[in-house]
Amino acid sequence: MSLTPELLLHGYSIGIFPMAEHRDDPELFWVDPKFRGIFPLDGFHISRSLARRIRNCGFEISINRDFSGVVDGCADRSDTWINAELHALYRQLHQSGHAHSLEVWDGAALVGGVYGVTLGAAFFGESMFSRRTDASKIALAYLVDRLRQTGFHLFDTQFLTAHLASLGAIEIPRGAYKKELEEALNQSADFAAPITQSAEGVIQRMTQTSYRA
Repeated sequence: MSLTPELLLHGYSIGIFPMAEHRDDPELFWVDPKFRGIFPLDGFHISRSLARRIRNCGFEISINRDFSGVVDGCADRSDTWINAELHALYRQLHQSGHAHSLEVWDGAALVGGVYGVTLGAAFFGESMFSRRTDASKIALAYLVDRLRQTGFHLFDTQFLTAHLASLGAIEIPRGAYKKELEEALNQSADFAAPITQSAEGVIQRMTQTSYRA
């Protein structure tokens, strides 16, 4: 099928999302998992070691500075579902303000990041990547903190992986997900709103709700 940005957003609004079998497959298909991965925004698990890493890593965090670079980083693996059509669609959604990225920098090098699509107060996490130890965990910590500060109610991870579960993500049935989605779509949030995200601030806000050894 050939998608437009409008059709893609409609899919997200009813709880489905597109994938390709691999980067060279021109065909896309809709996915509607029986169980959906979500990240409770008050349930991010920050360990003492991760807190130390955030505090001492020296990485710089930005948003929407290099959206295409983040998508490229996510697709730069042997097995990816991001084909050329999806990459182009995400860039169009970014240009229209419906897709955003959070980048992790080591000097001038893009070493990690995460991107997703936004509708109402829902953030649909698409993919993340890491080129340095813990860069994806750090990206997620800053992302969850930003979503909390800018009014989001739902962080959809699509699937639950062991990596996400170790940080606090959970799995809920399709029906429960669609109820949460409907509620989030009726709210408003602004991913790019100006906020302060210092390392200490992120750690303090996260540890107010969860602190694991």
